[in-house]
Amino acid sequence: MKKYLFLLIYMLAFIFYQPLYAENNPKANPAAIVTSGNMRFTVLTPELVRIEWSALNLFEDRASFVVVNRDLPVPFFTSHNENGYLIITTDKLELRYKIGSYPVNNDSVHPNLQIALKLNGKDVIWYPGKKDPFNLKGTTRTLDNAEGDVRSWLEDGLLSRSGWAVIDEKQRRNDGSLSLMFDGSEGINWVAQRKDPHSLDWYFLGYGHDYKKALYDFTRIAGKIPMPPLYAFGYWYSKYQRYSQQDFIDIVNEIKANDIPIDVMVIDMDWHRNGKTGSTDNTEWTGWSWNKALFPDPAGFIAWLHQQNLKTTLNLHPAEGIFPKEDNYEKLAASLKVTDGQTIPWNIENKQFYQEFFKYILRPLENLGVDFWWIDWQQWMIARNEPDLGNTFWLNHVFFTDKKLQRKGRPIIFHRWGGLGNHRYQIGFSGDTYATFPSLAFQPYFTATASNVGYGYWSHDIGGHQQSGDNDPELYLRWIQYGVFSPIMRTHATNARHIERRIWRYPNFSLMRQALELRYSLIPYIYTYSRYAYDTGISLCRPMYYDYPELEEAYRYEGQYMFGNDILVSPIVKSDKGTNLVTQTVWLPKGKWYEVSTGELLEGNRVVNRSFSRSQIPYYYREGAIIPKYPKIGHLKQRPDTLILQFAPGKSGEFLLYEDENDNDNYETGACTFTKITQSKKDVEGIYTIYPRQGTFAGMPAKRVYRLELLARPKPLAVKFIDGKKGKFQYNSATKTLTIDLPLQPCDSKLSVKVIEN
Repeated sequence: MKKYLFLLIYMLAFIFYQPLYAENNPKANPAAIVTSGNMRFTVLTPELVRIEWSALNLFEDRASFVVVNRDLPVPFFTSHNENGYLIITTDKLELRYKIGSYPVNNDSVHPNLQIALKLNGKDVIWYPGKKDPFNLKGTTRTLDNAEGDVRSWLEDGLLSRSGWAVIDEKQRRNDGSLSLMFDGSEGINWVAQRKDPHSLDWYFLGYGHDYKKALYDFTRIAGKIPMPPLYAFGYWYSKYQRYSQQDFIDIVNEIKANDIPIDVMVIDMDWHRNGKTGSTDNTEWTGWSWNKALFPDPAGFIAWLHQQNLKTTLNLHPAEGIFPKEDNYEKLAASLKVTDGQTIPWNIENKQFYQEFFKYILRPLENLGVDFWWIDWQQWMIARNEPDLGNTFWLNHVFFTDKKLQRKGRPIIFHRWGGLGNHRYQIGFSGDTYATFPSLAFQPYFTATASNVGYGYWSHDIGGHQQSGDNDPELYLRWIQYGVFSPIMRTHATNARHIERRIWRYPNFSLMRQALELRYSLIPYIYTYSRYAYDTGISLCRPMYYDYPELEEAYRYEGQYMFGNDILVSPIVKSDKGTNLVTQTVWLPKGKWYEVSTGELLEGNRVVNRSFSRSQIPYYYREGAIIPKYPKIGHLKQRPDTLILQFAPGKSGEFLLYEDENDNDNYETGACTFTKITQSKKDVEGIYTIYPRQGTFAGMPAKRVYRLELLARPKPLAVKFIDGKKGKFQYNSATKTLTIDLPLQPCDSKLSVKVIEN
């Protein structure tokens, strides 16, 4: 039952409408603080301690770019002085500090500061400067120009096989910036420098191998992982190409004609004209005005996309400022008192610039119906007018928070990783990789590993960005199949006519569409685990070692990962060299695993070699898993009346189906529902139950049709509908699947079916 712990936590919190902690109060409870001379220690949890040193005794109680909340319930701890040392002890850690000393010295035998913890019964000692060769890594700003395995680019993460990790707020990020402070102002919390620029500010995480608790507690202090709107989990069509308004209309019509589900149309940089000259021949990355030669009616075009149930995003390269030829330049210049008629420099670190720029440049575009922004490469990593401020992080913070303050739909941005703390701003654009199998092979590891810093929504260029040779139908298919089981499903490529991303132009189109249909069928499961990530800090795609931290295989088989709690995925990332068959080596942990593509039930606690054709994806349901699915749909704007529930064989299983209003922030204040679904089996009798829905939200369905699919089962002796409910069933002996159809039922009633097997 351990795997349901966090589901139980947030279900109880929801039922009683009590927050688990006070959110976003950066000032810690004084009872958690121990001060000794120039040192200040804050005991945040039994495993998590903040360590500060300031020669000026200027300690920070403001939020930082990483940590926005320190007001946690004070854990039990003791503090006393002994033989010249301050000793702080919790249930998990013992901290020893040599009173009056600088915490960093070069003596590893007698350090001025050390923290001891137990890891699998053995003593582990940390001291400042200690190297950790076993950190499990986090992520990196971009995969631009990546070819194959580039794990050396990754920053350290929050988890380590050593049992400890340290957040150093003063360590430079991979773009050269620092984690600065927020000033606590209203609206957008603005940047501020530290009171003591020479201070130390660390957070010691001593969670051993309890990786899930480490991530949960990280989001308690660093903020939750916000849910993207539901439509973001559908298919995004994208291609960097000089498409016109009519080209996009033609593409959408072809997508519809080919019965392809889709929810997002991405418009790359050619939507705007050349900012410097005002020319429609766009050779300038930065631009803010519609290219009317390509888009003669932007408002009508976006309205048409919305009529097709599509959301849209525009690509921005916000680096070179606002040129005199831009629309609304005069209004912006007047508001900023620019009178020389020159380019207005990019200065997003200035609050007035932000306010006036959004008012005169971006808001008119948003008012036309642009749903969200794609914030692409920033040519200058460090802000010009604010020391150590990273443009990437700051743009993400400003754009996301501005969208949230508008309260027009659920905030979402599409952006580069700007360092620790960026999990609060959702969807990442991983950049311009090469279209090769080695690049594809790296992405499952890369995506799952990013969850080690809470960055659970990487969006990759499915198919690869840069490509020198001919289009490879097999590579594109396998990338799309991986995309089914990745956070965001977006095909893309660079501005090259020979690269084709329209799947209906490929000879294996039917298999690509089949994969997209599978993605859409899994949306109820995916969306539930988006809520799970919001509540627990555990992302949709996560490494195997979260569940099996003491098993070596969990670290060795890094090309496979868990997709939610109950689906194990081992995507094909190599060519079959024309044989239409790939042998895949998969580690199956203890228990039974249902191999979905073959219908076979496999015994775990072993490594298996399995063969898969191009139509098959290696993914497995955990024993007892319950997987909610949609029937075939074309988009996510409307909620289907039918819900399919697949039950993997097992003695017991439980799922809490999550639903909300899909595109606003009301879920944060309780506008959502949970529906508990269970299965239990004793001898030959199985009980399958759908419980009354708990909670409310506007527009929630009153009734629903259910289809229960019992997988890998023998032909039943009897099927009984409990409490007078009625339905019908059929058994497919070829697939060994029992299908039970329950007609339209109230969502607030209990439904139970008993199945007696031969």
